[in-house]
Amino acid sequence: MKVSVVVCTYSMERYDVFSEAVESVLAQTYEPLEVVLVVDGNPAVYERVEADFGERADVLHDNDENQGISYSRTKGAELASGDVVAFIDDDATAEPDWVANLVDVYESTDAIAVGGDVEADWQAEKPDFFPDEFYWLVGVVEPGFAEDGEEVRNTYGSNISYRREAFLKVGGYDPNTGRKGDKHLQAHEAPVGIRLLREYGTGMVFTEDAVVHHKLFDYRGEFRWLLFRSFWQGYSKRVMDLLYPDAPDDKGDYLEWLLTERVPMRLKRLVRSPSLSGAEQLGAIAAFTAAVGLGYVYAMVTPGVVEKANA
Repeated sequence: MKVSVVVCTYSMERYDVFSEAVESVLAQTYEPLEVVLVVDGNPAVYERVEADFGERADVLHDNDENQGISYSRTKGAELASGDVVAFIDDDATAEPDWVANLVDVYESTDAIAVGGDVEADWQAEKPDFFPDEFYWLVGVVEPGFAEDGEEVRNTYGSNISYRREAFLKVGGYDPNTGRKGDKHLQAHEAPVGIRLLREYGTGMVFTEDAVVHHKLFDYRGEFRWLLFRSFWQGYSKRVMDLLYPDAPDDKGDYLEWLLTERVPMRLKRLVRSPSLSGAEQLGAIAAFTAAVGLGYVYAMVTPGVVEKANA
């Protein structure tokens, strides 16, 4: 089974971390492996990539203009030749057996897609107020996400893979979702998972053995940025509900888990052992939950929200 790993980048400011991501892919223990590097419309970055990785990567491509992460990833899959296409963010690094452990699932099951664990790699000290329950805000697997081997709609974009033909058959990533310029519509993995479910009747298998470390820089620990992120997550969830009204969703399950299990557990712990960080994390849970809800409601009352997302 040949695996193509696609790594996309767009900015010289991210080049050092992008290089670390690529090096971690080149250091994989699995063969046969194809490395596909996509630059999103930045000739200067492409020249640097060509100089540094032209002899070690298999496919290099530069978009004619900035098209966004969803377009770039789908383009990478189109240029690839593997049976499986795997994606890792340009600010993440993979364990050496990452691809091998993804392949183990494909070979031992009839999985159409497989995603793995994403662990936090804080580049500064983790903020005391940050609750583990909201790791999903920064693209890291939160407690209770899924059991090993469990089927889910999708995992996080830093550690996700598909049978390439199936991925392309359902259209790949929607270029109207994912970060592009100042557009903040998120959840570009969800539509692919929904379309795969409709086409093949099966979801993505989560494996905790395939591990990627996602770098979390200072700004991802800023309370204001996290509120902003929460708002746009809520907005994006509403857009997904409008685009795919009959698709399965776990928003209710997550909220129930948060409010009936995690918050009571934290309250009991805080009563037994009062701490400033414990109180701050409860406050952050309330603030982030409210921001998600506000974003969702804002999308509900905004005219033409889907048309604006597609603009």
